[in-house]
Amino acid sequence: MSDFPDCQPRPARAGLVPYIVRWSGERPVNTPVVAKGRTGIGYQHERPGDRDARGVLWTRYVRAPGEGTPEFGGVHPYRQRRAMRRLLCQVCSGPADRNERGVLWLVGNAGRGWSGEDVTGHPPVCLRCAGTARRACPYLRKSGTLALRVRDAPLVGVSGKLYEPHRRDLVCLGPVTLAYDDPRVRYLQATQLMRALRDWTAVDL
Repeated sequence: MSDFPDCQPRPARAGLVPYIVRWSGERPVNTPVVAKGRTGIGYQHERPGDRDARGVLWTRYVRAPGEGTPEFGGVHPYRQRRAMRRLLCQVCSGPADRNERGVLWLVGNAGRGWSGEDVTGHPPVCLRCAGTARRACPYLRKSGTLALRVRDAPLVGVSGKLYEPHRRDLVCLGPVTLAYDDPRVRYLQATQLMRALRDWTAVDL
């Protein structure tokens, strides 16, 4: 079953607001997280799309792109997850640019170098939207931008809020990023999907 049973692509408004950006009219749905015994956490009444293909629980969010004002410092979990899974451009939601050297990604910290095993929650981009992504993302504007062609970018984990069972209740331990093979991931309420960028070449756009 698809992780996105009712998803329709939504282009960025006038090409200025990236597809993955959260709008002020989009907020978390107030659904209590409950313990599911040794299987981890869940919702009392789960529905399609609450879990990804690896069985990790995801935060429920109102989906209303275009309502209110864009919050450029945050991403919408549903759209970020869709873009990462399908390698879609984070700005226009079309296919990310790909050639013989790999898929196009923009990463920060250009002035401090980049290792070969970095993990990112930023989806890739298409050539047409690379400039918009660089201007719209506060992180990229602050840290500088490095363009990469990536040949190997597997899905490796998730970011979100980690819970811990405590007697008959759950205690929220705060935000973490966990690999899919970490046993604690069954107690994570995810908000971002992560890929490792392993086999890459820096390029000049």
